Amino acid sequence: MPVQPGSQDEEVAGLPLRRLLLALGDPIVDVAAAPDGLDVQVNNVVIIDPEDRVEAREGDLVLLIGVRGGAARRLVRMLAGQGAAAVAVKAGGYSPPEETLPPSGDQRNRPPRSGAADELRALRTEAQESGVALLAVRPEVRWDQLQSVCQSIVDDARLTASEDLGEATGDLFSMAQTIAQLTGGLVSIEDSASRVLAYSSGAEVDELRRLSVLGRQGPESYLALLRQWGVFTKLRAGEEVVRIEEHPELGIRRRLAVGIHAGRQPLGAIWVQEGSQPLARHAEEALLGAARTTALQMIRQRTQTSAGLRLREDLLSSLLEGRIDASALADTVEVHTDRAALVVAFSLSGSAGGGTGEAAEPEGAQPQGRPDRPARELRRRQLIDLVSVHTAAYRRSSLVTELGGRVYVLLPDLARGPGKEGWRGVEHSVLALTRKTVAAARAALGSHVQAAVGSLVERLADVPESRAEADRVLDAMGRDLDRDTDWEVATISDVRSRVLISETLAHLRADPSLRDPRVIRLIEYDQAGGADLVHSLLAYLEAFGDARAAAERLHIHPNTLRYRVRRAAAVSGIDLGDPGERLFTQLQLLMEQH
Repeated sequence: MPVQPGSQDEEVAGLPLRRLLLALGDPIVDVAAAPDGLDVQVNNVVIIDPEDRVEAREGDLVLLIGVRGGAARRLVRMLAGQGAAAVAVKAGGYSPPEETLPPSGDQRNRPPRSGAADELRALRTEAQESGVALLAVRPEVRWDQLQSVCQSIVDDARLTASEDLGEATGDLFSMAQTIAQLTGGLVSIEDSASRVLAYSSGAEVDELRRLSVLGRQGPESYLALLRQWGVFTKLRAGEEVVRIEEHPELGIRRRLAVGIHAGRQPLGAIWVQEGSQPLARHAEEALLGAARTTALQMIRQRTQTSAGLRLREDLLSSLLEGRIDASALADTVEVHTDRAALVVAFSLSGSAGGGTGEAAEPEGAQPQGRPDRPARELRRRQLIDLVSVHTAAYRRSSLVTELGGRVYVLLPDLARGPGKEGWRGVEHSVLALTRKTVAAARAALGSHVQAAVGSLVERLADVPESRAEADRVLDAMGRDLDRDTDWEVATISDVRSRVLISETLAHLRADPSLRDPRVIRLIEYDQAGGADLVHSLLAYLEAFGDARAAAERLHIHPNTLRYRVRRAAAVSGIDLGDPGERLFTQLQLLMEQH
C-alpha cells in the first residue's frame, strides 16, 4: 500500500501548490508542467512505490519513486485520472543522499544528463496531456525528507490557514540608496500612512525630511499642507510624477514624488528631495521605474503574494536554464507564451576598468584590490535594483533575476514595430535601454559593468536560447574582449567572430595536448631574453604578413620587424611559409595574450 502519513480528512482543505512551493524555499523541485496552473489544491502528500498498489486521492501530491521510462508515463496518466493534484519524479536518477535539505547551490546548478532531459520531456508531455502538475525533484534530495517537509507544510496550513509564508521585507534601504544615486537627490520611501520605511544617506536635508526621518513619519503640519496642495490626491490617482516646488519660508526644498501602487491599490510613495545640486536629468523616469520595482518589495509584507515574488524569480531562473515549461511562468506572471521575447544579461567586476567576471574563489581568499565578499554581494544587490528600476520604466512586465553572479532581464510580450523597421526597431530600443542602464550602473557602483543582449525569440519557451547567446557574448568579454573597452554592450552580431575565436581559445586552453611545443619554446625564449618576438610575430600574422602595416602598429621600423619575425621562426622552428602553421601559431599566441 502507498505510504500516506498525515490527515486523510478530505473536508479540511490543504493549500495551493503555489504556496507549498513557496514554503519549500530554495528550489529543491522544479515545476516541469502545470497545465491547470499552480493554484491546484494539495490536501495530502503521499509516497507511491509502483511495486505496491497505485492509489491516489483527490488533491494528493504523489512522490513517485523507483520507476522510469514508459512505466513512469503510464503511472502519471493513471494518477491524473485518480485526481492527484501533482506528481513528483526524479527523471535524473539518484545521487548520494544528502544529510540536509535543501541542497547546496553547487548541487542545484548541476546540469542534467542528456538522457534524463529526454525522459523529463516525455513525462512533461504526458502530464500536459493528462492535466496534472509535474514536479522534477533534484536528484540529491531524499524522498523521505521531501515527504516529511511537504506534509508538515500542508498540516501547518490547516492549523493556520491565514499564516503568511512569504519572505521578510525586501531591502528597501538598498533600494532607497539606488534611487538616490539615479536621481541625485535624498530619497525616502513611505507607506500609505506616510510612515517612513526606508531612506537614503546624505546631508543637506531640509526641515520636512529631518522631521520625517527622526519621527519615522511625516509631521502632521507638513502633511496638512501637502494635502491642501493636492499632492496626496495625485499620488493615489496613478503613476504621475508629482513636482513640489521649493518653499524656503516653510523649510521645504524642491521635491519629486511618485505613488507606489499594486494595481489600483496605493501602497505608499517615494519622495526625492533636491540638495544643493539640481536633480539628474532623467530623475523622473528613474523614479517611475523605481516605484514599480519597489511595489513588488512592499507587497512582500502584506499577503502571500509577497512570497510570490520569490517564486516568480525561481520560476524565471528555471525557465532561463530550460528546466521548466514556459506555461509554469505564465501562470504566475502576466506574460504570453506565444509572443516574442529576449534576454539581456549584465555582469560586473571588482573595480572600474577591470574584467567582467567575478570568478569563484576559495573561502577566505582576498584578491588584492577586490572588495570582500559582503561588499561584492551588496554591489550585486545594488546592480539588481538598478537594472530593475530601468527595465521596469521601459516595460512593466519585465522580469529580473540572478543566476551565477549575473543579472538577467527577461523582456516578454514584445510586439513588432511599425513600418520597415519591424523587429529591428525593437532591438534598437532594447540596446538603447541596455546602454543607458550600463552607464548608470558604472556611475553609481564605480564598477566595470558589461551587458549582452540576446537575440529575439518568437516564443517564451525559446528564451533559454536568447539567454545562452547573451552568456556567450559575456563569456567572450570576460576572457578575450576585456581590453576592448568599446564593448560595454554587445550582441552576437556585433562580435560574432570575436566570440567564436574566444570559444576556440577557451577550448585550446582546456586541453594541454593541443599546445604546440614550438610556440611554448618561443614564449619561454622571449620571457628569458626580453626580445619581444612574440608580440612582433603576432602583429605580423594579424597583418597578413604586411611588415609595413605591422611595424606601423608597433611603432618600429619595418626592417626591425622583419628581423624579429625571422628570429622567431629560427628560435621556434615554425615554418611561417605553411598556411596551417601560420594559422595555428596565431591562435596559440592569441591564447597567451589573454
